[in-house]
Amino acid sequence: MVQLSLIQVGHNFSMSRKKIKVTDSMGTVEIPADALYQAQTQRALDNFKISSLRLPDIMIQSLALIKKACSETNLELGKIDKARSQAITAAAEMIISGKHSDQFGIDVFQTGSGTSSNMNVNEVIATLASNDTLKVHPNDHVNMGQSSNDVFPSAIHIAAAIHIHEQLLPGLHVLEAALHTRIEEHQATVKTGRTHLMDAMPISLSQELSAWASQLKNDRYRIQTALTRLQQLAIGATAVGTGVNTSPDFGQRVCEKLHQASGIRFTRMQNLFEALSTQNCALEVSGQLRVLATSLTKICNDLRWMNSGPLSGLGEIRLQALQPGSSIMPAKVNPVIPEAVLMAAAQVIGNDCTISIAAQSGNFQLNVMLPVIAYNLLQAIEILANATRHLAKAIDSFEVNAQSMAQNLSFNPILVTALNPIIGYQKAAEIAKKALSQNRPILEVALEMTDIDEARLKRLLDPGKLAENAHEKPE
Repeated sequence: MVQLSLIQVGHNFSMSRKKIKVTDSMGTVEIPADALYQAQTQRALDNFKISSLRLPDIMIQSLALIKKACSETNLELGKIDKARSQAITAAAEMIISGKHSDQFGIDVFQTGSGTSSNMNVNEVIATLASNDTLKVHPNDHVNMGQSSNDVFPSAIHIAAAIHIHEQLLPGLHVLEAALHTRIEEHQATVKTGRTHLMDAMPISLSQELSAWASQLKNDRYRIQTALTRLQQLAIGATAVGTGVNTSPDFGQRVCEKLHQASGIRFTRMQNLFEALSTQNCALEVSGQLRVLATSLTKICNDLRWMNSGPLSGLGEIRLQALQPGSSIMPAKVNPVIPEAVLMAAAQVIGNDCTISIAAQSGNFQLNVMLPVIAYNLLQAIEILANATRHLAKAIDSFEVNAQSMAQNLSFNPILVTALNPIIGYQKAAEIAKKALSQNRPILEVALEMTDIDEARLKRLLDPGKLAENAHEKPE
């Protein structure tokens, strides 16, 4: 009998089976002979075997970016010698470029301050920076002027800001551009509006799409507004917010170097005690990501309804056929992109719930759920960045069934609403019911039941005019 493991706990690396002994403040441990990390990382690998999740590469790279900026700042302040500073900078740059990613395997579910991952980066940099004539210590040199308590929350902000600027906002622009193209194409395409999933007054397809575009634009503005706070960092606070063991201007100097390296304007948070004890900025961004996920859910569900059929659904549009939709029903094609984006949105909303709970764990001077905030926030940004681009392709490629829309409109009894000011609600209702029960166009029945001439009725009941002149007084 084949047995399948539900989850493989821990991480497998292509490390040498040969072991060497290394020491830290707690004693001696064994690590693989070819490992770049040292004792504290090994302790974390041994202690935390809860999941197969690890911090995203961009989080590790952001930690290394901080180490580089801090080393350069310490050199300027005369706190470290030039040889060690340059060696730390060169090692950090290797990690920033994506090298040695297999050395960072600590479980997301680790010490709540992220100390294990901070020390993992410190140790790898120290190993890379050291040689026969130069010894670089992970705490004394790489972590100089820092604490995990200010480094890790700063790295969360940096990684999230970079991801948003480089991935999410461009993805949103692509999706918005796709919508605006279709809006321009379908100014004159009129369809049945719907409220409560029931037929309502006419609306142009352009107007319907404009609601989606407006949603996304406002979601983008919300995210951009939250970025102004996300780009404020805790660096310089060190252990509890007082900045012990570092210079008063250390944090702002580091932020300036991070700005130079990334092109993103980072500044030191004004109140460093808030910076360590809360994760409100990350929570705010997560909340705006949840809003965006909700918007994508609305758009995707609308697309699925409009695409439903092909015979017994609405059949207003045809999404691009991308793959067979059934393993048993030939010719069935499903709206796979909207479905995939819906699941992505659900994941983001779930991530926000996790971040909300984690953000409550600011006990006195430190939040102690930082790694899980980092993982869920960065995953949410990545998912949404990719989902927006996938959805843009679906928007770009769907075909419009204008004939079906026009036919449905001609039989839409709700058109009689336009006659309310002339013949009254009660009479209009009688016309609508008769037209519906006899499956006849509303114009035909209105001609029989009113004394309004045909030319005027056609003007009054013209779906295009009703959609176009929504805010004008009726005739």
